[in-house]
Amino acid sequence: MGSTRLPGKVMLPLAGKPLIIRMQERLSLSRYAGKIIIATTDDESDDQLFRLCKQNNLNIFRGHSLDLLDRHYRAAKKFNADVVIKIPSDCPLIDPEIIDKVIQYYISNRDKFDFVSNLHPPTYPDGNDVEIMSIKVLEDAWINAKKDFEREHTTPYIWENPDKFRIGNVVWETGLDYSMTHRFTIDYNEDYEFIKRIYDELYEDNKRFRLKDILALLEKKPEIKKINEMYTGVNWYRNHLDELKTISAMQTKKI
Repeated sequence: MGSTRLPGKVMLPLAGKPLIIRMQERLSLSRYAGKIIIATTDDESDDQLFRLCKQNNLNIFRGHSLDLLDRHYRAAKKFNADVVIKIPSDCPLIDPEIIDKVIQYYISNRDKFDFVSNLHPPTYPDGNDVEIMSIKVLEDAWINAKKDFEREHTTPYIWENPDKFRIGNVVWETGLDYSMTHRFTIDYNEDYEFIKRIYDELYEDNKRFRLKDILALLEKKPEIKKINEMYTGVNWYRNHLDELKTISAMQTKKI
């Protein structure tokens, strides 16, 4: 709720329900959906979110507002997780089948990789972010990560240490790279207008709409893509390029 650029964004309505409810709904469509935990802060501003989750019988954990690594680790321990799948709560257009592909890749290669994501390098449209690790790997990061951005973003310590962790990546099978050209996440009001329009266009007829359905809509109605086009490629990497070893300047954009 305390987003500085778009306060209360997780409660903004999409097809008649708060964004966080739609987010939970899409995650539950994954055929590998296990126990879904909403890991929020213990700030007073998130009391409303806590009440909403309780009213809808959703699992919720409250922790540190800035140290997300601590929050996610403690949530995982509380719910006795063996494997943690981290998905940002500002991705209400995430395709459940992409989640399944990343999870299946992790399962099929558990003897080869400690950490699997579709972010290093990214190829899917921004807003389809999936990261998977064992509780042992997450605990290692929790103990050893020291830099502020490593604590704030949970997993950089892992993928910034490829000599210590075996890193696997899932790329979009189309061979395309839309990571810097298509933005399906929410951080600005224009992002909300874009996502709301997608829901208005697709949700009523197909509650399980997928990435291919969104892309078909954007091709049919290109004016929708223009709504938040000024923010494509904008992400948190831009503020830490001097510190990040595994991220290049080509993977972010300054505004």
